[in-house]
Amino acid sequence: MQKRRVIGIDPGLAHTGFGVIDATGNNIRLVSYGVIETSPDEEHGTRLLAIYNRLLAVLQEFRPVQAAMEELYFARNVTSALSVSEAKGVVTMCLAQHAIPLNMYRPNQIKHAVTGTKTADKKTVEQYVKILLNLETEPKPDHAADALAAAITHVFSTAGLDYII
Repeated sequence: MQKRRVIGIDPGLAHTGFGVIDATGNNIRLVSYGVIETSPDEEHGTRLLAIYNRLLAVLQEFRPVQAAMEELYFARNVTSALSVSEAKGVVTMCLAQHAIPLNMYRPNQIKHAVTGTKTADKKTVEQYVKILLNLETEPKPDHAADALAAAITHVFSTAGLDYII
């Protein structure tokens, strides 16, 4: 089986999480994870540009061939939802410019793929990401854990699995 590198992304204006994994069939291995942070003191457009430039550096360093991201579903705070949508647009454009196919997953799909249940809370998802990637501790911050969960979901769904547990 051929190895493929997948990047998961959890977009946000202040914090955009990323997680890179290698997959061979349904076997997965952590490559890297982290968070792209921007400051509210910066001009809005500058923050979006920073997300683009830092994500570009991640793509150039790790060379993923596929990407996964959680669909934006509901937000109580409209201003926050708009900022997340803008960050998501920047991420989508960056991936498209580098011909990296992006797959979107609903939040309950990600929870189900990683934990076996659609109603898992954030802490449970983090614990299962730790187990699935054979890590000593849960990946932090939660934006990075969410990005890794999206990447794991993509690997499992393209391997024809609902979940691995």
